This record gives sequence, structure tokens and C-alpha cells, in this order.
Amino acid sequence: MTTPESLPKAEMVVNAAERFDNLSPAELLEHAIRNGEGQLADNGALVCDTGEFTGRSPEDRYIVKDDTTADTVWWGKINSPFDPDKFDLLHRKMIAFLADKRIYTRYAYAGAHPDYRLNLEVINTLAWHNLFCHNLFLRPKPEELDGFKPEFTILCVPEFKANPEEDGTRNENFAILNLSRNMILIGGTAYAGEMKKGIFSVLNFKLPTERATLSMHASANKGSREDTALFFGLSGTGKTTLSADPQRQLIGDDEHGWAEEGIFNFEGGCYAKVIDLSAEKEPQIYGAVRFGAVLENTKFQDGGRTIDYADKSKTENTRVAYPIHFIDNALEPSVGGIPENIFFLTADAFGVLPPISKLTPGQAMYHFISGYTAKVAGTEVGVTEPEATFSACFGAAFLPLHPTKYAEMLGEKMEKHQTNVWLINTGWNGTGKRIDLRHTRAVISAALKGDLEKVDYQSHPVFGVAVPQSCPDVAGEVLNPEKSWKSREEYDKKAKRLADLFRENFSKYEEFANDEIRAGGPVEG
Repeated sequence: MTTPESLPKAEMVVNAAERFDNLSPAELLEHAIRNGEGQLADNGALVCDTGEFTGRSPEDRYIVKDDTTADTVWWGKINSPFDPDKFDLLHRKMIAFLADKRIYTRYAYAGAHPDYRLNLEVINTLAWHNLFCHNLFLRPKPEELDGFKPEFTILCVPEFKANPEEDGTRNENFAILNLSRNMILIGGTAYAGEMKKGIFSVLNFKLPTERATLSMHASANKGSREDTALFFGLSGTGKTTLSADPQRQLIGDDEHGWAEEGIFNFEGGCYAKVIDLSAEKEPQIYGAVRFGAVLENTKFQDGGRTIDYADKSKTENTRVAYPIHFIDNALEPSVGGIPENIFFLTADAFGVLPPISKLTPGQAMYHFISGYTAKVAGTEVGVTEPEATFSACFGAAFLPLHPTKYAEMLGEKMEKHQTNVWLINTGWNGTGKRIDLRHTRAVISAALKGDLEKVDYQSHPVFGVAVPQSCPDVAGEVLNPEKSWKSREEYDKKAKRLADLFRENFSKYEEFANDEIRAGGPVEG
């Protein structure tokens, strides 16, 4: 990407009492412990608490509305406009706030393909935040640091709180993207994911508009045949778990671009959920929780420094951030060829969707725009029946452009390369139990190996997707979810209810969709 010559560097705009540049992980760990920011677990990982915010705050995320963004950004509930003058005022106030503070800066970049990388400069007041950025973003080689020219700056100051009446924010916390000044301001929150997802949003704007490259909220891996696979899915659907396959090389667990040559990871690390983590279920992620990794909001077992992964007293959104090479079979550089298979992951709490089904191009576009998953009854106060969640392109919260822009780009690529697209349900069936992870792995493995090319399929009576009737290591009754219900009538009722929710959600995109996409939805009225 072109580097704006006028872009202010951190050393040009920040005058702090103490400053530490590009410290190593060991040095940052020393600083974090000395500063009282966290504690070491017995596995060597640094355990930190994010304070009031244990996740992103979508309503407090803004994009500056100016000549660059006014006619391109998808304005609305997800992308709230922010006044350029208010941004400048807030920026000056943050710089003044840092005058007597300690800061940690580092150079990093996003985009593993050299032709599409975005050079970053990160400024933090917390050492563990700087370690998080070391782990999650790509790390320049020592020889690359000389003459490094940042293209985008992240200024993250959790201790600084906005004055809503004066600064134009809704609350004291904020994350504001300025796509003209090439800067993100974050304040009032210590949740580190705001930095990661802020840069993801930047790439979701810049790559499609400036480089004709599709940006994706997806994980990716590569097999021994050099075949690449993509996994789209919202939080909790298994995107990180299923891409960390010991039989395949991990390209990345969350954010990728699809250029003419193939795909590339945006990041240099992984940010995985660790609630109920175990060596048996997720050995790759479990083994990555070690010295250099950062754990968020986890608790210790009584009387020691051993992590209690089942403890959700702080939040269910407990996470670990680690560099990608902590995964044994991670691929570096994190690039792959044209995807042969794409998997849309959904945790269907209604117990309706099959563990695997094959999609036509129209169905693929319909389900991509829908971005469905669901919460199971009883997981939250007030949730007494399954609750559907729809997030366009499996990542609406990070899309500055209208979802149809990304959908059109994906559709063009799928058609050009004849990519197989599969819908995978990692959620529940009629027994009320979650689909066994070994069955999910088995159906994905069969799709990747081509074992499902010659089996018989049946069309789902409500959603119209093609359901394989046999699969290695998976019983036929598992492949057909209606067989797990006590009553076929009850199953049909649930299926029709879910179909109605799909139609209701899709109605807001229908006017932008072509006939093929409209035909990809549920088939029964």
C-alpha cells in the first residue's frame, strides 16, 4: 500500500515521560509484572484482566465521516459517523494526557503478502497491550525496522476517558477510525481486541476499494496436496478450533484477504477463546498457552497459579493471544493458493440444520449474506428458547462497506474458480446435545478429501440444501438431524420457524440481491 508521506509518526506527536520502543516479549512481560498489569501462570502465560470491558463495545465504535468515507461507508447502526473536528480535538487531548505517562511503541504490519501489507505503528500505555500487538500483528524482521515507514497508527490509552458532551462520543469509552488521517484512537477500555478488530475494519475498507481484494472474517489452512480451505463463522462456531487441524498447516485463524494469486493472513497470531479449554479437545490451542502468550480474564484454581479454564465468573469470553508459530504446524509466511473448499460454520441451537450440507452458488451467497448462528436456551438470562443471530458476511460488525460489496466479490471468485461451498452445523440436534466435535471433524475431513463427491444426496425439505446420506466415520442418523427428534412434526415446526427467521433477516438485503441469491433461501413458505 502507498505510504502517505505526511503521516505523523508516534515520535513526532507523542511526548511522554518514559518511552520504550519495540521491546521483546520477555522485556514486555517484565514490565507488565513490574507495573502490576498481570501475573504469570504456571504454564508461563501472562494472565491479565481487561477491567470493565470484557469484549468489544460495538455502539462505541465510530468512523470519521469526511470526503474519503461519506459516499463509500455503509452508515447506520454498525458504522456510526464521527465529526472530523471532534476527532482532532480528542486526538490533541489524548496526546496532552500522555505527557507524564509511560508509553510502549512498536512497529508491526498487517498482511502476510508483501504486495498487500499495511505498515503499522502502535502506541500503548500498557505493556501487556504491546505484547498483545506483538503476538497478533505481523512482526518485521530486525533489518526491516531501519527505514520502516508506518502507514497507519493505533493510539490506545485505556486510562483516558472521553467527555461525551464535549467530545461527541456516547460514553467515556471509544474506538474511532479515521481513514483519511490513517489513525485509530482507542480510550476508556482495556479490551485488547479493539485494536485487532480496528485494523481488520481498516483492511475491510482499504483492500476492496483500493486493491480489488476481498477481505474476509475467516480462518484458513492448507493440506498436503497444497489445497487451501476457508472457514467462515461467528464467535463460538469453531472457526479457530477447526482450522487448527494437526493434519493440515494453519494459515490463520481469523482474518484473511483473497487476492488474484490466492489468500493471505492479515495477522501474525491467534486470538482464541479458552472457556473450557482442554488438551484432549483442542491440543493445538492448549499447547500454545505458554510463555509469551497473553490470557485475558481467566482465573486461577484455588491456592495456585494453574488456570481454571472452566471458570467464567468474569466472562465467558476468556481468550488467549499468541504468535502463530506457537501452533506446531503453522505456515509461515501465512499465504495459500486459491481455496478449493469453503466452509460456512454455524452453531444452530434450533437443532434443524445438518452437520454438513453442500450449497449451490445461489445458496452460498444467500447464507454468506445471512451469516447465521444461534444461542442455546439457558446460556443467558432471559433466553428461554433458541435465539437466532445474523451477521452479514459472518462479520457485519467489522464491515465499513455495504455487505453486498463483499458478497459480490466472493460470488465472482467462487464462480471463477468453481470452489465447493459447504454449510457446517457445529451446534445442536434434536437430542439437546451439541454435535460431537469428532463428527464435525469427520465431515470436514471427508469434504476436503473428496470422499463426498460420489455419495447420494437428499434435498433438505425446508432449506433446499444437499445433505449427504453417507460419510466415513459418521452414522447416517447423525447426518440427518430430523432422525434425532422424537417427533418429525416437532422437527418440521422448528425448521419452518428457523426458515421464517432467515426470511425476516434477508428482507433488508433483498432489494440488492439478484434472482439467483433470492432463490438460495428456504424453499418452503
